[in-house]
Amino acid sequence: MEKIRPAEIKNLVEYEKVREAVRARIIELKKRRRVSVGDSLTFLFENRATVLFQIQEMIRTERIVEEGKVQDEIDAYNALIPAPGELSATLFIEIPGLVHMSQDEVRRTVNRFQGLDRQGVSLRVGERLPLPARFEEGHSKEEKMAAVHYLRFVVPGEALRALGDAGQRARLVVDHPNYAAESDLPAETRAELLQDLA
Repeated sequence: MEKIRPAEIKNLVEYEKVREAVRARIIELKKRRRVSVGDSLTFLFENRATVLFQIQEMIRTERIVEEGKVQDEIDAYNALIPAPGELSATLFIEIPGLVHMSQDEVRRTVNRFQGLDRQGVSLRVGERLPLPARFEEGHSKEEKMAAVHYLRFVVPGEALRALGDAGQRARLVVDHPNYAAESDLPAETRAELLQDLA
């Protein structure tokens, strides 16, 4: 999958003209690419369209116009675009009732996932060995866990073939001491991921 190029980024005025249409399209796309695992974790599989949208939204929110700073955003978000043979996802730790919680309660809720980035998240396709998630470093420390993580799954050829076989089960699995859940990938999500891996 190609990285985002500066020439693809619209300036603030041009983006405002098309934002509502782009936003509606991306919302529909994300519905097919989002998988909830249990009641506290959501995975969003990223591709060029989701990353380009995120860059445009950051530039819009931060009112970035300087070329160097635009390039910084592109460089930061291009890391989410999967390499060949990989899937890339953003993992969100969901916090129900967030607006009614103190900072300490939020911290405790998120910190129950300590160690999740070292073990316990995998993609399982068919009867093959699990494909463990590789988390981007720097989003958690011993005493503090981030609520958003970026991760990748390397998908070898055999797993890719199984992903395309509707008779084979494909699911996200979280096996953590404080949280165990799994969710099957819907057919529409599998179709999106097969496009990413094509």
